[in-house]
Amino acid sequence: MALQQLSATQSTQSGIPSTGVRHVRHRHTERFTVVGNHLAQHRELSLTAIGLGVHIQSLPDGAKIGIKALAARFAEGEVVIARALRELEACGYLSRTKERTPGGRWVTRTVAYDDPSAVAPGPSSVPPPKPKPRRRPESAGPGPTPPKPVPALPEPDHPDLARHRTATEILTGLRRDAPSLVLSERDVRRLAPAVSAWLERGVEPDAVRRTLTVSLPPAPINHPAALLAHRLTELLPPPLPAVPPAPRVVPLQNCDRCDRAFRAPNPGNCPDCCQLATP
Repeated sequence: MALQQLSATQSTQSGIPSTGVRHVRHRHTERFTVVGNHLAQHRELSLTAIGLGVHIQSLPDGAKIGIKALAARFAEGEVVIARALRELEACGYLSRTKERTPGGRWVTRTVAYDDPSAVAPGPSSVPPPKPKPRRRPESAGPGPTPPKPVPALPEPDHPDLARHRTATEILTGLRRDAPSLVLSERDVRRLAPAVSAWLERGVEPDAVRRTLTVSLPPAPINHPAALLAHRLTELLPPPLPAVPPAPRVVPLQNCDRCDRAFRAPNPGNCPDCCQLATP
């Protein structure tokens, strides 16, 4: 016991923690990014949002950080990435504004802030204010219709590994029935949760295959993953209604006194014999 206490005391005095993580530090001289603890240890951001924020801070100006570009880079789907971007925007690490170009196109301007609390008002740190909308002449007609938001892919309410494997097998085997539906591994990972949502709602695997392969446009299909994502989203069936429990049938019993049949959960006397036995 004396030796154990001596070792514990020496470990504490040497500065090495007895529990928790131990860091092996290395000073970087190239290809590194300085990230503040206000982001790395943020109390309100999710782990996905913190990781995405660190990745965005490591990118050069002009890099694409749209939902589709990030979904093509990482295994997380568009729904998870969109949620993380909204978290970063709510905490001030991102600013996204819609602007109209001189050619009439609508584009999204994104500004990333390394430290939102250090942003001071000024033309170099604050994005330019949105221009006030001009009144169009009555003869000019209505303005351009803004693009419709892309619907998110369905996801299962209760993820299941076996169901996810079945969904992956359905997607990878579609090219047997429809050679034009050739998917990449990244497309399969992105669409598998949507197929799992169909299976979770009681749709048989063969029915899912028929829905995804019936009435296809003429080959070649330029974007098979986009076609499948549209069908999985727009044709998603509602959940099956809950099955009511079967009514309980009270069994027949023979009266211990008169041997007449009557319904009761447990053996004993019939109601008439019970009344006769009551004083």
